[in-house]
Amino acid sequence: MALVDDIMEILSEMHPDVDFTSHQTLIDDKILDSFDIVTLIAEMSNEFDVTIPANEIVPENFNSAPALAAMVSRLLDE
Repeated sequence: MALVDDIMEILSEMHPDVDFTSHQTLIDDKILDSFDIVTLIAEMSNEFDVTIPANEIVPENFNSAPALAAMVSRLLDE
């Protein structure tokens, strides 16, 4: 699950005060509310060299590191 680990590392760099090692659900812990989604999308796009389409920018796609990894993995396969 290297992709999840990569995403966890990016999230940890963006929010060093949050413990992402538990793969916690971001929405459940209200952590997603503190994220700048535009910055998050830019980080994901730059790190994995993918374009995240506007229709992919919904909370369900950003609610956990595994969800982010699944989305990025699918985009990388396209």
